[in-house]
Amino acid sequence: MKKSLYFTLIFALALFALAGCGNGNPTASQNKESSSDPIVVGTKYHTESYILSKITALYLKEKGYKIEEAGQMGGQLSRKALENNQIDIYWDYTGTALVNYLKQDPISDSKKAYELLAKMDKEKNNIIWLSPAAFNNTFALLLKKEKAQELGIESISDLAAYINKNPETLTFGTNAEFAGRPDGLKGIEKAYGFKFGSKNVKQMETGLPIQALHNGEVDVAVAYSTDGRIKAYNLKSLTDDKVYFPAYNGVVTTRADVLEQYPELDKELKPIVDKLDDETITDLNYQVDYEKKSVEEVAKQWLVQNGFMKSN
Repeated sequence: MKKSLYFTLIFALALFALAGCGNGNPTASQNKESSSDPIVVGTKYHTESYILSKITALYLKEKGYKIEEAGQMGGQLSRKALENNQIDIYWDYTGTALVNYLKQDPISDSKKAYELLAKMDKEKNNIIWLSPAAFNNTFALLLKKEKAQELGIESISDLAAYINKNPETLTFGTNAEFAGRPDGLKGIEKAYGFKFGSKNVKQMETGLPIQALHNGEVDVAVAYSTDGRIKAYNLKSLTDDKVYFPAYNGVVTTRADVLEQYPELDKELKPIVDKLDDETITDLNYQVDYEKKSVEEVAKQWLVQNGFMKSN
């Protein structure tokens, strides 16, 4: 009788231990379902970021995560919000982080930029850069195609040569960020050996320089290289023949504590990340900025077309 009771107790204890082990190491699915706090998805203040944020939020909801979408905010504010636990993930750009956050020199090689950034940001700030996307949304200097053909300008070197021969004849549209950042206007002028001249530089809100170029208010404008309006307005993107502009590959960023809670996050996001190349991003931007579709409509359509989400 004692022997039978002894084995019964041993068996019960073993079951309890197994149950305890199971609760101590929850699966990704259990984490999703049992977490009381949602993953807060942030966004920068421009079309591309809105689209990427919406795609990410909808996709993760489809995968079973609790998601909350934060309001729009500027790039520096998004980063601060991530550091201060106000948001949990958002899309950022390798070049922006290296220069603005970590105060490093710009790097034009996408792989080198990502590897250095991922290592430094994790060590210094516990910020994790997940798998990088293929698209490289670096800066581009733009002219109207007719104007570029008329002046014989194909590259930034051609632009520099023209301005040096014809000083203060071309006006330049830019936002305040590009005008002031070290890898922006001053940097490109130094690298290519020319100056627009302060009187010829017109600062305006982000997103407006390309519109000003289209409207004939400036001769040259800066824009992101995947801006859909380049296609819509038939603009010429000048070749960066000295490969000056740094790599700006899009990457989902998060904190170490978030990744610890959701260790499968990078793996689960990778299928959509791998689909986002330059052509895809430019087209998505074009649909929102030129065809005037809503961000949610464009994001849902892309997810459905690529088999990441069921159509309703």
